[in-house]
Amino acid sequence: MWRRIILLIFFVSGNLYAQSALDNLTIIKHDLKSKRISSYDVSGGNRDRLENIKSGEKVNLCNIEGTGIINHIWITMSPRPPKLNRTNVIFRIYWDGLEYPSVESPIGPFFGQGWDESYNFSSLPLAAFPLEGNALVSYFKMPFKKGARIEIENQTDETIGAFYFYIDYVELDEPNPDAGYFHAWYNHEVTEPPEEGENEWGLISKDVGINPKGEDNYLIVNTMGKGHYIGVNYYVNCPTPIWYGEGDDMIFIDGDKYPTLHGTGTEDYFNSCWSPNEKYSHPYFGYARTPSNIRWLGRTHVYRFHIEDPVYFSKSLRFTIEHGHNNYLALELASVAYWYLDKPSKLKPIPNKKARELKPVINFLDIHRWRHEWRKNFDSDSLKWGNERIEQVD
Repeated sequence: MWRRIILLIFFVSGNLYAQSALDNLTIIKHDLKSKRISSYDVSGGNRDRLENIKSGEKVNLCNIEGTGIINHIWITMSPRPPKLNRTNVIFRIYWDGLEYPSVESPIGPFFGQGWDESYNFSSLPLAAFPLEGNALVSYFKMPFKKGARIEIENQTDETIGAFYFYIDYVELDEPNPDAGYFHAWYNHEVTEPPEEGENEWGLISKDVGINPKGEDNYLIVNTMGKGHYIGVNYYVNCPTPIWYGEGDDMIFIDGDKYPTLHGTGTEDYFNSCWSPNEKYSHPYFGYARTPSNIRWLGRTHVYRFHIEDPVYFSKSLRFTIEHGHNNYLALELASVAYWYLDKPSKLKPIPNKKARELKPVINFLDIHRWRHEWRKNFDSDSLKWGNERIEQVD
């Protein structure tokens, strides 16, 4: 029986995944029972939703007792963005009756919807479709031994008029002692460049500096215990047209002082190359949102799930990434990391509502103002075209 259950918990790839799933449908001898908790109208009517969730209110979506595996979550709500900011609707999951959550994230970023926007997003474990990303879907397998509780908290300034959901799970007679607990954590930071300035691509100084130990990198996850890391949704708001992704990914396993796994650039970690700015979707990685204005100026959503290549650790894992080479760039970064642990873990609190306030997107009007200030800094009476350098006119 456990061999079949493990097929439900762990992902396998491509044709093997499809073959395993299809084979599993033919198996009848099992002791599993499918269960569901949803927002259906218990009177038999058609008001199949929670209604009027006030600002500041917390609501339990489910409180399951016993042993099982959550294998599907579907959610939609109104009003739609931008009126209802889904970065301020907090999604939490508590395992085995514990008072602290092991999943905590704004509901939009968790399901692959950055900022307060909605757009279509497709991957193997998570999706947001359709009407422009307003149906939020998870197929992550989430085992539990004693119970599971899922709640939302409305931290917006609006009332959630309607909230629809399905939570599908398998009820088990006994837990699998080897099954890991699902975790997810959200981070958000406006990064600071060093005093010498945003010297990306050596445009300000030829001395580009080094960063071998990942000091001042952006933090994606920092966790203790035994488990494996399985992926991230990564959101970038870049206030400059220059490439934002020169920074390396650095993964420290079991307390290593230098990166155990050291990458070669942001786009390389996400299985792309050469500073891309095009949308594409693979079950394991892709670019769900890209800027449409000037090069890399604006908002990008990129994702990678380690379905074939989980990152294993026995004691601890810390995953960081540079914001530009040597952390040269000021960027607005947000992320949701996903991983499994041998026991439920208490998370560092996510950034509060004030810290999650979203930066605007820089546009062509701002660039024209930059040009105006640039021209004012020259003493020469000759035409200042815009590509001059200070040393050229001194």
